[in-house]
Amino acid sequence: MSIAENRRARYDYHIEEQFEAGVVLSGWEIKAIRAGQVQLTDGYVLIKDGELFLIGCRINALRSASTHVTPEADRTKKLLMHKAEIKRLVGKVEQRGFTLVPLNLHYKGGRVKADIALAKGKAQHDKRETEKKRDWEREKGQLMRHASTGRKD
Repeated sequence: MSIAENRRARYDYHIEEQFEAGVVLSGWEIKAIRAGQVQLTDGYVLIKDGELFLIGCRINALRSASTHVTPEADRTKKLLMHKAEIKRLVGKVEQRGFTLVPLNLHYKGGRVKADIALAKGKAQHDKRETEKKRDWEREKGQLMRHASTGRKD
């Protein structure tokens, strides 16, 4: 079940590979995520000292958050992956100009996981091409619906 999706990532980047990573969260963050108080659009993944960190993922605290914890909405979250996968990602990010972007947050076995993608930025003309394809798919769907109902407009 999907929690939050970063639709902007597929518009701004060519997605090469996808990976799943665990997310280290505190208790108030889990409660806020279950209440739908998460935003992923400005997020990106940083590799530091052989570890992955999710930066820019905003989790707004609930009003009923604990009194002894001071919630920080833009806290850097650690991502959990196997060391071999991280080493492979480090090589690709450093050598070939790839970047790591979060695609979505979802539940898997009661835990929150993040799908991250190895991606390359799109040029402006590529973004226009994506928009044209999306518009054509929408128009094609409308034409097919009209054809199947037998209506003539």
